[in-house]
Amino acid sequence: MIYRFATVIPSVLALVALCPLAHADDLSTVSTREEWAARRQQVITAMERVMGPLPGKESQVPLDVRMIQTAGDNDITRIRLSFQSDKAGRVNAWLLRRTEDLKSKAKRPAVLCLHQTVRSGKDEPVGLAGSPNMHYALELTRRGYVTLSPDYPSLGEHKWDFKAHPEYVSATMKAIHDNRRAVDLLQSLPDVDPQRIGVIGHSLGGHSAMFTAAFEPRLKVIVSSCGFSSFHRDDVPSWTGPRYMPRIASEFGNDADRLPFDFSDIIASFAPRPFLACAALHDRDFDVIGVRESIATARPIYKLFERSDSLQAVYPDSPHDFPPAARQQAYEFLDSHLKP
Repeated sequence: MIYRFATVIPSVLALVALCPLAHADDLSTVSTREEWAARRQQVITAMERVMGPLPGKESQVPLDVRMIQTAGDNDITRIRLSFQSDKAGRVNAWLLRRTEDLKSKAKRPAVLCLHQTVRSGKDEPVGLAGSPNMHYALELTRRGYVTLSPDYPSLGEHKWDFKAHPEYVSATMKAIHDNRRAVDLLQSLPDVDPQRIGVIGHSLGGHSAMFTAAFEPRLKVIVSSCGFSSFHRDDVPSWTGPRYMPRIASEFGNDADRLPFDFSDIIASFAPRPFLACAALHDRDFDVIGVRESIATARPIYKLFERSDSLQAVYPDSPHDFPPAARQQAYEFLDSHLKP
């Protein structure tokens, strides 16, 4: 199937020139991959200033995977399981496979599927709750992927008490750590190719996918639906709640100019890994202009790696949603990079 992705048009570049992002000049002046390696480390350090430090080896406890429930039919086999993420507690998740693949010894690509802000948590992407437009784990499983859908801290079965765990400065970093352990789990499965793992998410799941991928190079392809805008185009205080990054308020005064990173930096940090943004034109949560600006600002880094085509965006004519045509483009994007 032939599909087409939107590209940055000259008018958008002109808009960026008139309204530059906080880090646009930094990225545009990087001229070598060696310079970018140093700059990328600065981005990671900046993210940790806001999110808190990435947990170290002391948090790498045994996964101790426990099967809770197995259900299936002629199409999909679901396993509800839990794994030990750190010393503080366990994370529940759904592991899905095509039933027809269970007897095969072939290694398959896998996708980490992160849910939006819903109380049902992981149940939505696997098709057990919520909108059919959010059932991307189920749909990807039917395309031949092994999928893993964990709960985000405080949603689904993840009963996380933020105040009881000061070792995590933010729930954002707790989710990053949980998701990295989920990658550990996927790589441990005998039917998963450890070199072909991607991540996809919508809204909360969209930016959680991005935050995780910045710290997790084992995620080879990243897809974010309605997951971000530039901080200068966004409601900055909305990022300071207990599920996000309280330091944005306490240490940076809810001021986008004072924040040490923006989403353009995060996108650039993926290079040369493929990244697709699905940004709805009528999204009231994340301004599409900020998405276009962020993509344009990060593009020079992809050009450094001669992988400009790996940075893509589609702009569905919809509100804050993941409509069928956009999901189809996202799945084909994943296929093009994860399937031989």
